[in-house]
Amino acid sequence: MPGVKITDTTLRDGHQSLWATRMHTEDMLPVAEKIDAAGYHSLEVWGGATFDVCLRFLNEDPWERLRKLKRVIKKTPIQMLLRGQSLVGYQHYPDDLVEAFVCKMVENGIDIIRVFDALNDIRNMETSMRVGKKAGAHVQAAVVYTISPVHTTEHYLETAKNLAEMGADSICIKDMAGLLTPHNAYELVRKLKEEPGLPVQLHSHYIGGLALATYLKAVEAGVDVIDTASVPLAFGASQPPVETVVRAFKGTPHDTGLDISLLFEIADYFEQLRRQKGYERGVTRINDMRVFEHQVPGGMITNLVSQLEEQKSAHLLPAVLEEIPKVRKELGYPPLVTPTSQIVGTQAVLNVLTGERYKLIPGEVKAYIQGLYGKPPAPLDTLVSRRVLGDGEPISCRPADLLEQRLDKARNEIKNLARSDEDVITYALFPQVTIKFLGGGGPSPSETAPGAGKTIKPAGAPGPAEEDAEMDLQQIKELVNLINQTDISELTFKQDGVKLAIRKSGAAGAGSREIEVEAEAEDEINPVMLETVPAAAVESVAAAENQGTVVNSPMVGTFYNAPAPDAPPFVKVGSRVEKGQTVCIIEAMKLMNEIEAEVTGIVTKVMVENAQPVEFNQPLLVIQEN
Repeated sequence: MPGVKITDTTLRDGHQSLWATRMHTEDMLPVAEKIDAAGYHSLEVWGGATFDVCLRFLNEDPWERLRKLKRVIKKTPIQMLLRGQSLVGYQHYPDDLVEAFVCKMVENGIDIIRVFDALNDIRNMETSMRVGKKAGAHVQAAVVYTISPVHTTEHYLETAKNLAEMGADSICIKDMAGLLTPHNAYELVRKLKEEPGLPVQLHSHYIGGLALATYLKAVEAGVDVIDTASVPLAFGASQPPVETVVRAFKGTPHDTGLDISLLFEIADYFEQLRRQKGYERGVTRINDMRVFEHQVPGGMITNLVSQLEEQKSAHLLPAVLEEIPKVRKELGYPPLVTPTSQIVGTQAVLNVLTGERYKLIPGEVKAYIQGLYGKPPAPLDTLVSRRVLGDGEPISCRPADLLEQRLDKARNEIKNLARSDEDVITYALFPQVTIKFLGGGGPSPSETAPGAGKTIKPAGAPGPAEEDAEMDLQQIKELVNLINQTDISELTFKQDGVKLAIRKSGAAGAGSREIEVEAEAEDEINPVMLETVPAAAVESVAAAENQGTVVNSPMVGTFYNAPAPDAPPFVKVGSRVEKGQTVCIIEAMKLMNEIEAEVTGIVTKVMVENAQPVEFNQPLLVIQEN
């Protein structure tokens, strides 16, 4: 048989799995021509988290990245990962937006579209596959591989057969958690080659340590293409290294034909880049080796660690990994791949952080239980589903059939900022982030630096044109707590020319409940500007408690007072709210988490401005019960 072909994932899944997708376009372009000359079957450079991260953290236009890469990569087909009806987002989008997005990405340079649905619900792949083929792309339909009582070889074969009937040009086995064992790979590939008989590609992750052996057996069984990454971005949560795979098949009937010398030149470039950026090499940790227990994909573990560090709760990772299989079972064994990995993972994190299971249920989890992501592989836990559905039933139709057309409305909403059709599509996918990006409010490089913290501009300091003084919010909180819990009546704190005074306004001594925070700039200084948090955010929790019930943020994230940029706010001062009513959204861990009132009453104070970052347990608003 001819040699096995290889898709390079370095510029997409490689840095998504190991570097939190933080590679800039300017990091890719200098080496893109060499990668193009290496002899790969295709190059995966777009899709997945790259689109979102470009906008949110790198201040880059993802469409422009695609165009720039296409101008340099002239020999090798460019490939992208598409989340079916979710496109590159974390929710389902209406058909008009799916059609526009797929047409535009092909127009901008995509040759091969790998389409998958997190639940293997092929109804959610129909539109993107149909439009992709009509636009002239090679449509590769993916079968998401996982392990559960309902995910059998027969399930995968039946799914692949149905996808072939829908017009798939090839089939991909998407093993995002590295759960496919060598002998199971041999059996599955052999049977897929028999029926439906389309070309088969295997995508696996090294996380559990089996991927190389799995690739060897898959090639023996006749797999046509396998996915690898350049060695500095391989191993660990990423794919196996291309250099090892090429050497393993050298001189055999499966010889890849890739230029090993050129591959090492490419690896040298990425190794220098890795050291420059301070990223670690991919390693297989003990938690990774336990993947067959928790079944968490490598990229998801990376995100979990990052999310827990943001919440200052990294020590809770073992508890979260223990909680994830429980949540997954209760939600009907969804494969842990975007967006269901975020849905299950975030619910598990919240269960652990709050200390009460399902006390806080994000909107996306509710939508999943309602059937708005598709049909779960297995029945849901009755108690969990009843918390969301009551006596109701989940929907049974294709979820997108319930969605209103979005594109024309988005075009009208963004007409004063949009520069192109691509901008309109981007806004329709990520409204809040796109407005910030197009309005020139994208994050500064310092926001993406490791360990970048939240800061606060003191009251009375100069405005945006003269932002002179920044104070560390967490330090202020610690000082507020200190003075509130001791006999100290006043503290003065100085940092970078900023003088901060914290004092009790009532009688001296412990027990005084009113705290005043006053800050002023002493000197003209110009520290690095990070994120600005309103001064109201550091008002004493103790003082707020006297006014009513304080709604605190259950996580680090971004506060939104409305469901969409053009929508009225959930609440404002004077609003009457009922227990269980949504009062705001905290965007965190890739989900829009709806925060609900725990009491019925009147909103007496809103302590955070829209689209501002918030810390864990930061007061958001106050409700006076009545």
